[in-house]
Formats: sequence, structure tokens, C-alpha cells
Amino acid sequence: MSESKVEAPMPQRKAGPVEALRAVVWSFCGIRGSAAYERDVQRLGPGQVIIAGLVAASVFIGTLVLLVRWVVGSGVAG
Repeated sequence: MSESKVEAPMPQRKAGPVEALRAVVWSFCGIRGSAAYERDVQRLGPGQVIIAGLVAASVFIGTLVLLVRWVVGSGVAG
């Protein structure tokens, strides 16, 4: 009698913080492909996406503030 073994699919590993941040940044730019989106949906948890989104938004706002301060301080805008 031959037994046929059914292999269980390998569990996908969870995405790390860098991968979550990369997914959020690409989403901010609006150039996320559907295959990458599906992969991220399977690997990223909601908490990871929220934290990465807050970090990315903070860096973006901080960069804008620094840019405005530099332009105003240099006299270019005056």
C-alpha cells in the first residue's frame, strides 16, 4: 500500500519593519503593483502598516518643515 504524502504549504514569514516601511513608502508614491500588494497583504499585519505609515508621514512632514525653514532662512523666498 503506497501512502501519498500531502505536503503542507510552507508558512510565509512575517515581514520585518524595513519591508513594512518600504511597502508604505511605495504606496505613498502610488506605484504599488498588484502582485506586490497581494504579497504584502499576506505578510504585513495592520499594526506594522500603521506604525510604518506614522513613521513615513513624520519623516515626510519633518523634511517639508526643514525645507521651508531653509528656503525662508536663505532669503530666496523673500
